Amino acid sequence: MQEDIIHHVLEGKDTLALLPTGGGKSICYQVPAIVFGGICLVVSPLIALMIDQVNGLKRRGISAVAIHNGLSKTEVENIYEQIENGDFQLVYVSPERLQSNRFLNEIEHWNITLLSIDEAHCISQWGYDFRPPYLSIASIRNIIGDVPVLALTASATPAVQKDIIEKLAFRNFKVFFSTFQRNNISISAFKIDGKIEKLIRILINVKGSKIIYCNSRKKVCRSFHLTQ
Repeated sequence: MQEDIIHHVLEGKDTLALLPTGGGKSICYQVPAIVFGGICLVVSPLIALMIDQVNGLKRRGISAVAIHNGLSKTEVENIYEQIENGDFQLVYVSPERLQSNRFLNEIEHWNITLLSIDEAHCISQWGYDFRPPYLSIASIRNIIGDVPVLALTASATPAVQKDIIEKLAFRNFKVFFSTFQRNNISISAFKIDGKIEKLIRILINVKGSKIIYCNSRKKVCRSFHLTQ
């Protein structure tokens, strides 16, 4: 559904997109960022994810940068200066950065043309991964002006979707929902007396690689010896 989502964003409208993990969510803001010009501000909860996205964009010749707590104050100030000079098309920040007065003063001078929120379910108190700083996102809309907002998530119940729309002060919006069905995945549940015996039968009879989850180190070690 990326093409439909991209077109909706390019029309300047707010968008909530629910796509499964691995469903290509990032391209939904990366393409509009290039088309719009200016700066696409991306709010992302994980430093590792931001760095991975930035490195991928750089390999494709797209200028991007991540501002996170792993940087020194001097490094952050240098990035601010580069952004002022128009050196970056995409700027990734954590939700906690939105609570910094220094950052809020900076973005007043940036030419932000798109605001994208990754893992948008974190904004909802109904979600399992609630991050209070996400609630600061709506307030920056008053600073950056009338630019489209794209919220992306792979998990949102109807209650969480409603919360995202309200908390981000969506207007003239549309919700895009892609199926989460994976035809190449099956799920089976068994009520058994002997877990280890069942595990051994699975290891012997089921082809391909296996991942075994255990709730203690002792069981992990035992499982490891079984697989050898």
